[in-house]
Order: sequence, then structure tokens, then C-alpha cells
Amino acid sequence: MAEKFQETGAILKNERIADGMFWLQVKAPEIARHARPGQFVHVRVTGPSVQFLRMPFAVYDVTGEAGVVDICYQVLGEGTRQLSGLSCGDELDLIGPIGNGWSVPSGAKHALMIAGGVGAPALNLLGRQMAADGIVVDAVMGALNEERLCCVDHIEQATKASGGTLHITTDDGSVGTKGFVTAVSDGLIASGAYDYVAICGPLPMERNAARPALENGVPCQVSMEKLMACGVGACLSCVVDTVAGRKRCCVDGPVFDAAEVIW
Repeated sequence: MAEKFQETGAILKNERIADGMFWLQVKAPEIARHARPGQFVHVRVTGPSVQFLRMPFAVYDVTGEAGVVDICYQVLGEGTRQLSGLSCGDELDLIGPIGNGWSVPSGAKHALMIAGGVGAPALNLLGRQMAADGIVVDAVMGALNEERLCCVDHIEQATKASGGTLHITTDDGSVGTKGFVTAVSDGLIASGAYDYVAICGPLPMERNAARPALENGVPCQVSMEKLMACGVGACLSCVVDTVAGRKRCCVDGPVFDAAEVIW
């Protein structure tokens, strides 16, 4: 199991970037140095906290030389609501990096990333890594409406740097193609252009987006969104059913081969 670190660091940024979405930067040098695409951190507010358990967030970005870890989060409950009220200089307690991240097939030349809602942050580092490795990266990003889209600029930077294309979908058609991500991704996968597909978003979206990749034999991975209470595989609150038995999302994942998941 990869080494994990517990660090207490000051918040450097905590700003609203979309409807109910925030971008947070925190000083955590060891985590920043060791984090890999697809891993996550377990966060606790220092001092009086409304959360008994830590909150898991995908690593959105890292600046290793500066020792900074970025996460994006959606305000959904009391914990994230408290987090959104913190200011620069306030401290957070982080454990990470945790979990197994993305594994791009050797020899891949053209990849497709599919992000639904708050699934986008988990794909940012992957896109940047693939672009640096000379892989052409296309992406499909979907959300309820234009106000709910997040992390578009960074994902678009990765696609452009690789020579790829970003596609946007919204349920209400306020920007991009009207409909779910599959309104675009199904056709892209069916074209036969891709040798790797990476997906992150709500479970029904992941299942539907992965289906054409599995049917066409395209290597496909999904980052599962589960409640990871302990983050070390002890509590079994984040179990995923796979063809090889029940696995723990926090330590066996969060990234799984889509062909192994029992949907």
C-alpha cells in the first residue's frame, strides 16, 4: 500500500467557482509531492467541527514545488457548508494521498474522458498527464445547466494541449448539446477512435457511459463515487461489487476497471 501522510496546512484559496461548487487550495507539501491522478484526500476541519467523520475529495490539482493541494467540492451537507465558510489562513487536517488512481494502457494514443457534474475534478490531473505523454485527449463534460459546470477551463487546457476537443452537454441545453453526456459520448466511442476511456460522475451516468466502451472492447475505467467513511478500508462503508468479489472503494479503488464492476 502506498505511503500516506497526515498534514495540517493553511488554506490558500477557498472560492466559489460554480453554483454550489468551491475551489480550495491548501498547503500540504508531502501529499502534493506524492499524489497521483485519481487519488483522493480525507479532510477534517481543525478545531470545532460539525463532522464526526472526515470528508473525501478527489485531488483536483497539485503544485509539488509549492507544496499545494487543490480540491473542488460541492456544498451538500453541514460539513461542506462549514468548509465553504472558511477563509485563507484557516487550517485543515488532511490524510493522503489515498487509493489507486487511473492506469492508462501502455501504447494508448487517443483517450476520451467523460465527466458528469462534480466528477470533473477527478479527471483534471489525468488529462494533463496524458497530454504530457503525447496522448490526444478528448473530453465530454456534462451538468444540469451552465451554472453547474465546473473545472471547464482546466479540462479544456488539457484537451487543447493534446490536440483534442472538449464537448459540453447540459440537461437543459443552456450551453453545449442538450442532454446527458451520453448524447455525445456514445457516438464518439462508436466511432472507434479511442483506445482508452476514463469516466467519473454519478453511478447511473457511469454505467450508461461505460456501456458502449465495454460493448466495443475499449479499455475503460471508472472512478466510483462512494461514501468513504474511514479511508483505510476498515469500515466497509464503500464496498463495490465486482466480478472478483466485494472490494473497498477507498483502498482497492476509487478507480476500477469498468469491466470488473457489477453494475
